[in-house]
Amino acid sequence: MPRFNRDAPADSADALGTPSRRAALRLLDAVLRRGEPLEQALVAATRHVYGPDRGLAHAIAAEVLRRLPDLDALIDSVTERPLPDDAKARMALRIALVQALVLGTPHHAAIATVLPLVDGGPRKLVHGVFGAITRSGVLLPEIPALPPLVEARWDAAWGAEMAEGAQAAIAAPPPLDLTLADPAETDHWAAELGGISLMPGHVRVADAGSVTDLPGFAEGRWWVQDIAASIPARLLADRAPAGGGAAIDLCAAPGGKTLQLAAAGFHVAAVDVSNARIKRLRENLFRTRLKAEVIAADVLTWAPDQPADALLIDAPCSATGIFRRHPDVLHRVHPPIIEEMALLQARLFARAADWVKPGGTLVFATCSLETQEGEVQLARFLRDRPDYAIDAPDAALLPPGVPVHADGYVRTLPGMLVDRGGCDGFFIVRLRRDG
Repeated sequence: MPRFNRDAPADSADALGTPSRRAALRLLDAVLRRGEPLEQALVAATRHVYGPDRGLAHAIAAEVLRRLPDLDALIDSVTERPLPDDAKARMALRIALVQALVLGTPHHAAIATVLPLVDGGPRKLVHGVFGAITRSGVLLPEIPALPPLVEARWDAAWGAEMAEGAQAAIAAPPPLDLTLADPAETDHWAAELGGISLMPGHVRVADAGSVTDLPGFAEGRWWVQDIAASIPARLLADRAPAGGGAAIDLCAAPGGKTLQLAAAGFHVAAVDVSNARIKRLRENLFRTRLKAEVIAADVLTWAPDQPADALLIDAPCSATGIFRRHPDVLHRVHPPIIEEMALLQARLFARAADWVKPGGTLVFATCSLETQEGEVQLARFLRDRPDYAIDAPDAALLPPGVPVHADGYVRTLPGMLVDRGGCDGFFIVRLRRDG
């Protein structure tokens, strides 16, 4: 990818609206060339744009990443020779086309705001290609294509039906899922927020707008958490001893699962290595008025003073399961990264297993659609730790439409809950340590 000066201020001669497109270009460069997560790159890439322009830059970049193969197919259909993947002209065309064909930007504004991005370059080519595509009346497919390597990997692991479900899932940003501090208030908050509930303690809201402006946010009555991400702590809460008992939440920040465990009555030790993420965890605890001991530490060197009744390992992973919300993972996560994360998970899983009391419960989870980060991890762990056995959950603990696998674990996939807004991809297993 071409290198851009992220520290340069917006050009005062730019057309109105061009600074936000420059920021979108910097975001795409960060993801596609440097492999940075989109959200991580946002602050630096948008440092010279403010308010709505920052949101627009993010929206443009995210939609380009959702539809990148289809955008490139359109561009290639009207050029004599394919533009290099890292050409500024291709990047500018991606940004212009996604505005015109997805975001509803008037065509003249979509092209006028990106032409300054190729100053000193083939502006006539960009203008001509954009005009040829938009005049033809061609539209992007309703169901986007996955990047070919991702589609091949998921098709091999899960079959064509799953890959088709993933394509449908990425077509639009997903609804907002909320986990309630008090499941007894489910009907109240579903009505108050104009949402639906798929199970007690959950509310799903479409077109939510600003999360912080929603009723109940300031009072800490709920927090944002995909319904699949809420399952690991639900499985631990179902095994809570009388009086709550002690729970350890590893890699805990920003704290959704810590909040669930605290709300269920556990005395929680929440451990995370990232100070920035821990800050968010503390803010969430303060807002919800829930309590936990927060520990800043590397789990590979830290150890608790004594074993706990319950242990949750929400392990670092490739995060390919959250591609609906974070389409950048489709383009920056490759097999070497998956292998690296799987090795880290295996070390963490093996080390933390000793921190559970005999008779206690361990839940291991990853927001990944890769078998190396789920099923393969479980098989290795059970081979090495005969003192652990799978404790299959009752189907009533899961959202209707999410099954318990025949082997006793839970695997959420694209295509599940599709008629109600879908869910993220997760692997979750509950284990009991021999008493």
